[in-house]
Amino acid sequence: MNNHVTVLEIDANAVLHNLNYFKQKLNPETKILAVVKAFGYGSDAVEIAKILENKVDYFAVAYSCEGIALRKAGIKLPIIVLYPQKQNMRDIVNYLLEPNLYSFELLDAFLDFTYEEEIKGYPIHIEFNTGLNRLGFSNLDVPRLVTKLKEVESLSIRSVFSHLVASEDLGEVEFTNNQINTYKNIIEQFTWLMGYRPTTHMLNTSGVVNYSDTNFDMVRVGIGIYGFGNHPEVTSRLKNVFTLKSVISQIHSIGKGETVGYNRAFCASKPIKSATIPVGHADGISRKLGNKNGYVTINNKIAPIIGNVCMDIIMVDVSGIDCKAGDEVIIFNHQDQINYIADKCETISYEILTGLSQRIKRVIKK
Repeated sequence: MNNHVTVLEIDANAVLHNLNYFKQKLNPETKILAVVKAFGYGSDAVEIAKILENKVDYFAVAYSCEGIALRKAGIKLPIIVLYPQKQNMRDIVNYLLEPNLYSFELLDAFLDFTYEEEIKGYPIHIEFNTGLNRLGFSNLDVPRLVTKLKEVESLSIRSVFSHLVASEDLGEVEFTNNQINTYKNIIEQFTWLMGYRPTTHMLNTSGVVNYSDTNFDMVRVGIGIYGFGNHPEVTSRLKNVFTLKSVISQIHSIGKGETVGYNRAFCASKPIKSATIPVGHADGISRKLGNKNGYVTINNKIAPIIGNVCMDIIMVDVSGIDCKAGDEVIIFNHQDQINYIADKCETISYEILTGLSQRIKRVIKK
């Protein structure tokens, strides 16, 4: 049992509110794929999947082990594995996961496996690269790809999709529209040559916000479910999902000229009180937040982090705050605070959330 006193609370009602925000932007018949990779963006993928299972059409994970964890927890909904590896094919099939086949090498390897196992009609997904230049077939590959796919009975193509590069950046509208048009041409050619049209999807969270009039069969919502819209106005309409909290372990009186923490990074210019909190950089609290770059909230008052962030502990200045050992400490409980931390760490909210250690206890608020 995880008895760490530092806890990440996950608000189930906020998750549902955020999902509904994006649903309202879509046609009623548009399917929704919820992205729950990376432990549900740092939350709890199994619990998020349980909250959403009857309200979305698909889940997506990055790697097969993430999909297996969902299956073992009893999740029945279809699950796309976005980045399958050849050595995991048996596990993918054993747990009824649906691989994204993004290259001829991977396609051939999976075909060989299905032949050996005498599998018929196994569900797969095909990704095309339209500008991200990360994974996917080229638009020039369509004829060769279709020729190969039409020859086999072991596979069933469930979707053909692509990934937007800069859907949140309105300075890149022309590039994004070119991507969308390239993808539409791929779908048209693929459908004509194949003789039928699989499910299509290209829009991510920001794509739903900025390009919801684009008519595809399904959308993929990731960070939006967790309360972030990649734009302040959109984020303000979403509810915060994450509250990271801890407790005060001990309070020290620090005299003028005394130092706090490793390398004597903080030196008191006057007498202060410091509180020790059991959370550190091993939990995802960046060292960049030390030396008053970051703060926590205790009894509704701000307490700056002083000295260097330790592996398991931070120290904060609680001078002028009426507090004692055992009092609750809020590290963040709002998107603005998470974005503030991301800004101080010169990164984005995604990294702050997914960087939260799994040793932090997860608690679902239902």
